[in-house]
Parts: sequence; structure tokens; C-alpha cells
Amino acid sequence: MVHVLSGRTLIRPTDPERSRAFYGEQLGLAVYREFGTGPDRGTVYFLGGGFLEVSGRSDTPPSAAVRLWMQVADVAAAHEELRGKGVEIVRPPVQEPWGLIEMWVADPDGTPIVLVEVPADHPLRYRPGI
Repeated sequence: MVHVLSGRTLIRPTDPERSRAFYGEQLGLAVYREFGTGPDRGTVYFLGGGFLEVSGRSDTPPSAAVRLWMQVADVAAAHEELRGKGVEIVRPPVQEPWGLIEMWVADPDGTPIVLVEVPADHPLRYRPGI
């Protein structure tokens, strides 16, 4: 059995500086660590229970199959904040048939990001025996 101590999602952007500005300044993710120097340096952001690493460079955008899912406390507040920072909102907050409230944005390379709020009465918040 593999005992995983930590994990992270790695993104190789086409323009690292632009992606760092998006994730750090526009989304406001806190920096966990940085490594290397220059425009291609790596930056690792806190991502709730995991990490998002923006490092290296790619000649092509990431696959459309790659998506980021980020749970937030208040999607409506995130919507207003991100809109105020000039983030393009792909889809505003909507309560889905399965009960979650979701809003969609995309990073500079088009990687879809879903911001999700789990309402207080949603079954995901219920833990039998706890």
C-alpha cells in the first residue's frame, strides 16, 4: 500500500508569469513555497487540503480533460471578488440539481476551474456517527 503524505496538481503554463498573476493575485491563492529563479521559477500554492504547483513552461495549453475543483465557503462572495479583479466568469453561480452551488472560471491557458459551495443542508456535510 502506498502511504501518500502529500499531493499536488502540477500545471505547466504557456506563460508562467501570467499564470502566477492569475493564481496569486486574481484568485488570491496563498503561496506555500517558491523554487528556482527567473520567469520559469516554480510557485506552489495552498489549495485547501492539497497544493497547486505552477512551474516550467509548455508550448501547448493543458488538455481540456484537466479541470480544477476548489471548494469555497461562499461562492457568491467569490463571484463578486473575482469579477472585481477582472477574472472572466465562464458561468456565474448556479445551484445544481445535485445541490451544490457551482461557478466556473478559467485560468489564462483555458484550464476550467469550478468553485463549489457545499450548502449547510447538503448530504456531503452529513457524517453518520460523528
